[in-house]
Amino acid sequence: MTHKVVTQAEAEAAVRVLIQWAGDDPDREGLMETPARVARSYRELFAGYEADPRAYMERTFEEVGGYDELVVLKDMLPVLGKAHVGYLPTNRVVGISKLARVVQGYARRLQIQEKLTADIAGAIDGVLKPKGVGVVIEAEHSCMTLRGVNTPGASLTTSHLTGVIRDDARTRQEFLRLARGH
Repeated sequence: MTHKVVTQAEAEAAVRVLIQWAGDDPDREGLMETPARVARSYRELFAGYEADPRAYMERTFEEVGGYDELVVLKDMLPVLGKAHVGYLPTNRVVGISKLARVVQGYARRLQIQEKLTADIAGAIDGVLKPKGVGVVIEAEHSCMTLRGVNTPGASLTTSHLTGVIRDDARTRQEFLRLARGH
C-alpha cells in the first residue's frame, strides 16, 4: 500500500487549520510555535511506522545455560495501560529491551488493541520461534473515557496466546499469574 509522503510543512499547515477550526488564531504569539510542536509530537507518537518492530529481535543469545522456563516482561506502557509479554524459549532468548521495543514499535501505530496484541505475539513467535508466546494488554482508551460514551475507568483487556502457553493449562496459568503479578 503506497501513500503520499507528507512534509513537515504540510503537517504544520494542517495543525494551523485545526487551530483556526477550533476558533483561535494560529498567528497569535502563544500559538505561533504550536504547529511545529504538534507535528513533532505526532512524529514521536507514530514512530512505529518508521521501523519494523520484528527487526529489534534479530540479535539473540543462544548461550542460555539450559534455561527453559518462561521469560515474562510485564507492566510496559504502550498506551494508557500495560502490556505483559512472555515466551517459552526453544534454544535462544532475546534481550528484554528488545521485547519492550517490539511493544512500542507496534503500539505507536494507528490500530485497534486486538490487532496490537496479535501483532506483538506474531512478531515474537515468527522471529524467535519459541515453544509459546503470551501477550496480555490492559488499556484505557481515551475515545471512551474522555469523549463518546464518557466512561472513565473503563478498560479493555486483550490476550493472544500461542503454542504451549495456549495449549498447556499449567503453562497458561503460570504465564497469566506472572503477567498479572498474583
